[in-house]
Amino acid sequence: MPLLRFADGLDALPLPANEAQAALGLERWLDALAETAETDGRIGRAAGDSNAARRLLKSLFGSSPFLTEAVIAEPAFTLRLLNAGPDDSLEHALAELDAAGQNKTTPLSTALRVAKRRVALTVAVADVASAWSLAKVTDTLSAFADKALSACAGHLLLEAEKAGAFRLRYPETPERDSGLIILGMGKLGARELNYSSDIDLIVLYDTDRIRTDNPDGLQNHFVRLARNLVRLMQERTADGYVFRTDLRLRPDPGATPLALSALAAETYYESLGQNWERAAMIKARPVAGDKEAGAVFLDRLRPFIWRRSLDFAAIQDIHSIKRQINAHRGGAEIAVSGHNIKLGRGGIREIEFFAQTQQLIWGGREPRLRLPGTLDAIHALVQCGLVAEEAERDLIAAYEFLRRVEHRLQMIADEQTQKLPDNAEGLRTLALFLGFSDADAFAAKLLNHLRAVERHYAALFEDAPDLSAGADVPGNLVFTGAEADPDTIETLQRIGFSQPGSVDATVRGWHHGRYRAMRSTKAREMLTELMPVLLKAIASTPDPDAAFARFDDFLSNLPAGVQIFSMFHSHPDLLGLIAEILGKAPRLAEHMSRRPIVIDGLIAPQFVEAPPGLAAELDELKRLLEPISHIEEILDVCRRWSHDRRFQIGVKVLRGLISPADAARGLSDVAEASLSLLMPRVEAEFRRHHGRFPGMGLGVAALGKLGGREMTPTSDLDLVLIYDVPEGAESSRCEKPLAPSQYYARLAQRLINAVTALTAEGRLYEVDLRLRPSGNKGPLSVSLEAFRRYYEEDAAWTWEHMALTRARAVAGTDAMKQRIDEEIRRVLVRPRDRGKLLADVASMRARMVAERPGDFIWDVKNLRGGLIDVEFIAQYLQLAHAHDRPDILSPNTRDALTRLHRAELLTAADWAVLLDGLGLWQTIQGMLRLALAAEPKQGREAPFPASLAADLTRIAGGVDFAGLEGKIRETAAEVMVVFDRLIAGPAAALAPASEEKKG
Repeated sequence: MPLLRFADGLDALPLPANEAQAALGLERWLDALAETAETDGRIGRAAGDSNAARRLLKSLFGSSPFLTEAVIAEPAFTLRLLNAGPDDSLEHALAELDAAGQNKTTPLSTALRVAKRRVALTVAVADVASAWSLAKVTDTLSAFADKALSACAGHLLLEAEKAGAFRLRYPETPERDSGLIILGMGKLGARELNYSSDIDLIVLYDTDRIRTDNPDGLQNHFVRLARNLVRLMQERTADGYVFRTDLRLRPDPGATPLALSALAAETYYESLGQNWERAAMIKARPVAGDKEAGAVFLDRLRPFIWRRSLDFAAIQDIHSIKRQINAHRGGAEIAVSGHNIKLGRGGIREIEFFAQTQQLIWGGREPRLRLPGTLDAIHALVQCGLVAEEAERDLIAAYEFLRRVEHRLQMIADEQTQKLPDNAEGLRTLALFLGFSDADAFAAKLLNHLRAVERHYAALFEDAPDLSAGADVPGNLVFTGAEADPDTIETLQRIGFSQPGSVDATVRGWHHGRYRAMRSTKAREMLTELMPVLLKAIASTPDPDAAFARFDDFLSNLPAGVQIFSMFHSHPDLLGLIAEILGKAPRLAEHMSRRPIVIDGLIAPQFVEAPPGLAAELDELKRLLEPISHIEEILDVCRRWSHDRRFQIGVKVLRGLISPADAARGLSDVAEASLSLLMPRVEAEFRRHHGRFPGMGLGVAALGKLGGREMTPTSDLDLVLIYDVPEGAESSRCEKPLAPSQYYARLAQRLINAVTALTAEGRLYEVDLRLRPSGNKGPLSVSLEAFRRYYEEDAAWTWEHMALTRARAVAGTDAMKQRIDEEIRRVLVRPRDRGKLLADVASMRARMVAERPGDFIWDVKNLRGGLIDVEFIAQYLQLAHAHDRPDILSPNTRDALTRLHRAELLTAADWAVLLDGLGLWQTIQGMLRLALAAEPKQGREAPFPASLAADLTRIAGGVDFAGLEGKIRETAAEVMVVFDRLIAGPAAALAPASEEKKG
């Protein structure tokens, strides 16, 4: 009888890839063997003399540095393996592990690592020698993982009991009825563990089975146990490690502890579980701890895993479980060098998902498909008539071949890799280790299997909905599973995201239902369908990462997702519009995030129309306010309505649906409607406590951009509050009567507070009261008589008269508004000293230039020849000539310039220059305030994103952006010529005469 029964019975063995390395390894092993006291001398000499043993060992030494070290570390065990064979050696290794656990002579950590090394060596020899089938190899690796986890679980449960965490029912068999559930997932759960596989676990605890005096502290105890379990399994010591351990398949791993209660897990799966988690649960199996509790838990999840009916969105989501590879008949060639045999085309993952996706689709109605093993599932699909026998043969043959390749690849250096070498020598080593004569022979067989898998997979999904339909996305966009898909990360970067990992993590958070809108299965599945189009739209914006963050903010505020996603599905162009808002207009995006309902208005037929005008705006807001009596609710309704209307106008400007002039009028109408309808309601609330005065009451005059109906998206309100009561009047019917000045000062403060207070609905408007008589030193409200005196007695400065050219009454009774407008007009038509007026205007502009030089072309307000200069010309000419030609007066700058031209106070040429300048400045200013969160800063070479530059060029009528800059400079220069001729030049000519007169 041969002394090395197993080795001497072997025939064909792989050739060593490196003869020198093989010879050195053999020499080192014989030396180690000689130093081992356990070795039988006869068997040791036989091992050195046996050609079969030498061939087997050289196969290992010549191709695998890892196995070389394992053999040298275990000379006596290797000798036993060569003699008794892998079955006996495996039994011996596991028996020694059991003995170490019972006798406690060896620390558990050491015993496990020694056993792992011996099991790994046994499996490798059995595989290389073709002594075991693939099923035996994977089952052995899985069984050892179960045993190791069980040993760790028992040890840690006893430690936890000693620490007072709970009381075990059976300390001699601590796992029994312990309530600790350890589920093996993936390949471990299916008993398909690969050679250097990680093990995926979910750690749970069943509170109903645990005896404890401190139930509130259980989670902390089990989290600590889970952490120690991972440490025991994967910590590297001098003896190596047991298994790399991953807990990221637990429910929402980014937001949950390492261990959670079975009830919490069950609740998560029933309410937020995703289709990829259903797929993962197909392979779930209790592997350690309280296996009975684990089985009960999985049984409760049966309805979640096996849904009886699926709609289109669910099937779409299931298809996305497999990363999209654009596989189709006649597709591109598969390269061998560097190919990933797990994730690549035609790889192991495709075979697994070929089975799993169909199990999810059909398993709810066909119990025969509810099998964890990949090959068992494929066979069942054939038995159910869902897969052809040819596909079964090809896929099973490919699976077994690719798993063998995977194992040999991992045996080389004990690395969790499925990627083939990308160099000729590496491929040759792998080919020889697999028993091929050379790399070409290996490549031919590999390609045959990969193409067969690809062909069957493509046929399976050829009718599946395209996950990138309509988006033209160059690559994967799939967000299923516990880990990021590398190809998806590459795709995100390729289409424009600079932080693809962050985008990927955020999308995964959406799918885990962290927002209200994503808590329904339907919403999450619809999002899968929309994802490629959505991300491509966001990626096309100027700053994709910022736009994506705004969409995340928008999603976080949605009360539900199905409705909005259905709207996106029904109106594909809407997604592009939403992305444009997110990417180009941060203020609009912020409002859309707070008020997602405004999206409804974007698809209304009237959305493309110009703003309806003041009368229509008043009617709409009045209807909203009619049924409301409580002042706080009135304030909120006004805010919501105003913000929504301003949002709609802003979007229309962004889309080029209305002109900037129409937008300015529309924004002004919204502000006027808000003030005129809010004020009487604030007054009514105030009168409840302080009564009322006879007369016309309080009125509001607007100056600046509201007065001129030229508002921008960020304009504040320049207001003057004026009241009119008969002399000697007292407030009536009240508990707390006040003098008129007190009464209207407090009422004015109430009104300002109502407009400016920051509530949950935001702020209605900022208000500036500095243009009131005496500015900040004056009272908040002034009587009509005081207003008249202030201007008639020359207390007002010239600049205050200029500001008054843009004033008009916007709130109060019709009679009060008429009186205010009459007083404003009376001030403006007064005869004036034109020389003094001219000098004052020129001096004021010079002081402003000294403070703000206006040498940055995008600061179109202060730019020399910019908006202020146009407005100064209009205001000066109105004040200078209104006494003789009152018909020239208008608070709107464009209208005033036109009236001045008709009165022949502006030449046709000057009028054209000023109108062109005014239009260009207001257009640019409106777009910048819509698109930028802050005013543009001087000194940047490229002050705007390309899309904003394009929009500015479009709305301003430029040929290109450089041409627009040229147009700005040219227009400013032309306006300055007019300013100098009408104001600066004449004022300078007056200065010497003034000095001579003084002398």
